[in-house]
Amino acid sequence: MSIEQRETTATQRTSRSLAGSWTFRLDPDDRGRDESWTATDDWRDDECLSVDVPHAWQELESCRDYTGVAWYRRRVTVDDLPETHVARLRFGAVDYETTVWVNGVECGGNRGGYLPFEVDVTEALGPGENVVTLRVDDPENIDEIPHGKQGDPWYTRVSGVWQDVTLETRPQTHVDGIRVTPDLDDDRATVDVDVVGVESATALDARVHVERDGDVVAEADPVTVTETPEHPDRGHASATLSLDDPDYWHPDDPVLYDVVVDLVDGTDAVDTYADYFGMRSVDFEGRQLYLNGEPLFIRGALDQGYYPKTLYRPFEDDLFEREIETAKALGFNLLRKHIKPAHPDWVEAADRLGILVWEEVANPARYTERSKHEVREQARGLVERDYNRPSVIAWSLYNEEWGIGHHHEETYVWDDPGKQETLGHLYEEAKAWDPTRLVCDNSGWAHVATDINDYHRYFASPDRSAEWAADLDHILTHPHENYAAEWTDPHETPIVVSEFGTWGLCDTDRLRDVYDGNPPWFYHPFLVPEEFRGGDLDSHHLHLESGVRRSPAGFDERYADTALPEMFDDFGEAVETWQWREFVSLKDQIEELRRRDEVAGYVVTEWTDLEWEFNGILDYLREEKVFHDRFVEINDALCVTAEPESHVGWAGEPFAFDLSVVNDTGTGGAAAVEWTVRDGETVVASGLEETTLDSFGTTDLGTVSFVPEGGREPTRLTVDLAVDGEAGSATNREHVVVAPRALPTTQDVRLFVGDDALAERLRGARYTVVDDIDAADVAIVTHVGDHVGEFVEHGASALLLPGRDEFHPRTNLFSYHELPPGENWNLASAMYAQNSPLLEDLTGEKRLGWAFEGIFPNAVATDLHRDSDEVHVGYIEGWMANWGSPLAFRRLGDGTVCTCTFPLGTQYGDHAVATVLFDRLVADLAAREATAE
Repeated sequence: MSIEQRETTATQRTSRSLAGSWTFRLDPDDRGRDESWTATDDWRDDECLSVDVPHAWQELESCRDYTGVAWYRRRVTVDDLPETHVARLRFGAVDYETTVWVNGVECGGNRGGYLPFEVDVTEALGPGENVVTLRVDDPENIDEIPHGKQGDPWYTRVSGVWQDVTLETRPQTHVDGIRVTPDLDDDRATVDVDVVGVESATALDARVHVERDGDVVAEADPVTVTETPEHPDRGHASATLSLDDPDYWHPDDPVLYDVVVDLVDGTDAVDTYADYFGMRSVDFEGRQLYLNGEPLFIRGALDQGYYPKTLYRPFEDDLFEREIETAKALGFNLLRKHIKPAHPDWVEAADRLGILVWEEVANPARYTERSKHEVREQARGLVERDYNRPSVIAWSLYNEEWGIGHHHEETYVWDDPGKQETLGHLYEEAKAWDPTRLVCDNSGWAHVATDINDYHRYFASPDRSAEWAADLDHILTHPHENYAAEWTDPHETPIVVSEFGTWGLCDTDRLRDVYDGNPPWFYHPFLVPEEFRGGDLDSHHLHLESGVRRSPAGFDERYADTALPEMFDDFGEAVETWQWREFVSLKDQIEELRRRDEVAGYVVTEWTDLEWEFNGILDYLREEKVFHDRFVEINDALCVTAEPESHVGWAGEPFAFDLSVVNDTGTGGAAAVEWTVRDGETVVASGLEETTLDSFGTTDLGTVSFVPEGGREPTRLTVDLAVDGEAGSATNREHVVVAPRALPTTQDVRLFVGDDALAERLRGARYTVVDDIDAADVAIVTHVGDHVGEFVEHGASALLLPGRDEFHPRTNLFSYHELPPGENWNLASAMYAQNSPLLEDLTGEKRLGWAFEGIFPNAVATDLHRDSDEVHVGYIEGWMANWGSPLAFRRLGDGTVCTCTFPLGTQYGDHAVATVLFDRLVADLAAREATAE
């Protein structure tokens, strides 16, 4: 029987939204049950509020810090329900534990804050007006509850009915759900149908067909619904449909098919159920990911799905669509929905608009039998909810051991065989639930069994660019080091850096405009430095407690207490400078990733700013940052890069860089790469390289070079790149600095040099080096003893430099904040700023850039005096924490001392900028000494 011929007299499904106004009241003493709040009597108005569901009660100022029990109620008028039908209240998600009453009759409930559930209200519902009452409990202690990043130490709590509520009717015998499994090898789709209420049927058949844009493109013969032995009222049917030359779902062509299931009892139509799916496959072989059988390189961003004011919900219509369209325009092909199931409307938009999705469950904080069970059930429920969604290609079960070893009182997965078994078995279960997708057991840390060997690595470039590149090389050659146990083969698993990134401060004025003042999350009690909290903290949390998370409240005052206001025209310029620092850092890190074909992809942290974390490509309001138009240069499917041997060189000597074209498309072919070096508007050198691009990989064009001319001062050059060919076109840009090596001598300046190796470099070449400090104009020292102090106090000058293999000078004249030389989350949140005449022609910006490649400091001076110290470079982390400087001058008696934590002494004569800066500092200090005399 065709669709057109089926019996249509039977009443089919109905769905009615209950979104809108509900009565809401808090119950901090949990007295509602005892006081019969479940009855149909009206509640006292003075204890109630009116709220628009869906909502989180933290959206209300009066409830922002409330945890515990709250109640919801609304009246619903319904028609008489046919005897052949059942009624269900369906909830998209309620956080956390829900109990439902209709007309005072308890109908059911649910635990879990992120996934849909239904409650049968058939017997309690009556014709006319009905009273629906909800009790929602979201306790203060959520250690054992999957909660994602709600609360301490992260973001605002989310409680209540935060997704849609609908009242649905359907036949007693009805389809409970379908699973569509595509088979691209044979262009088939298997549709598994679950049915409830089969005991009332006599000869129940399932008729399945597939549509494309309203036209039937495949139809299966009727299949009999057979009872499920363990559940006598449930049944199952399975049909496999062949599709003639189907279009595969792909981010570039997100083709969707509708699948319709008709339940038929004899000749009578019983129920109709419809969903959609896509013909899409994802797999891997060795280290290579494949989408629909073609190589896949992930260009992703971490998306935490928080929104200003509305928290888990979009703050305007079509916002999900706008986000996805913007992400695609910026070159992303994947968003990793971080540490909580994605909003189902967002997933639908991803299916329709075409972007890959990596989903993961929300985490608890502690590892207990309860939390382990709830994680498993949530993972299974997420698979069930989104099994048919073609955009979803991967599941994560845990993130960074949160809920299975991250808590400071628990053992790590690395050291606990029992936890390793938990991870391994849960991976195996997830693969059994869904063999069509990738499964990651423990994102970023301590893998056991996984289809993605992923890493979370936070470096800053150019500060630690060499260390970043070395870390990537180490990852590729030592993948087994990322495994606590090897249930799957580390050497045959795709490698993805699924978290990395740098911060760039948002437009705080616009943020305050939206919130009509400081956002409430400025004042989270957990956003305070450790010294005000007390107690010992383990290494898991040290990166959170070292100032970066310092409460945004008061950042203006902290900023004013630094030397930064003197370096910028206004705070807006500081914001723009910080955002450009974010782009420059991401540019280097992404290019390093993309040039390594053994890396299967990356996920940058993160898609948008989120409350106190300002590391988004967009800000928290989903507005553009200053680098928006340039980001696609490094993140599009086609990318051209120039990798200099160094961004700093000497005039008159060859300057070389490696040219590469990264092509993530299936189109290769002829292409031309043009490179042009400019000094301002003047072309210094250029070239045109003809090549044939590989598809799905990197084409190395070799090394090109030029010899820059030099004047008496350093020059900042721009290298413009352009590729054009059959695969498309792309542009990019680099900046390099060259300095003259043949510098004028200044042997009239007498130096006392405390470091013998540096003294040998300086002696006779440019300076007169003396052995008696009292005969010197300037002392260059790594350690300040009494004699050096007396020398300065009597009107001389001293330059303090870090000694070999040391981070800062040894002195009690300054305090220092050390910066780890490798990976460091704080450093990724930091910015260096300057407006010094000693530096401005080296940087071209008010931030430190590639001119300082190889000589970025490992410490900054702190406890600086804004009114008396002369700060040439400022350093700040997060919300204006840990202010310091790698280059500052201080009066000491009648003389001047300069603390410099750039390693100038060990790099003099080798590093062009180090050499220039050293000479300038000496000249400046010598002039001060002469003036003092």
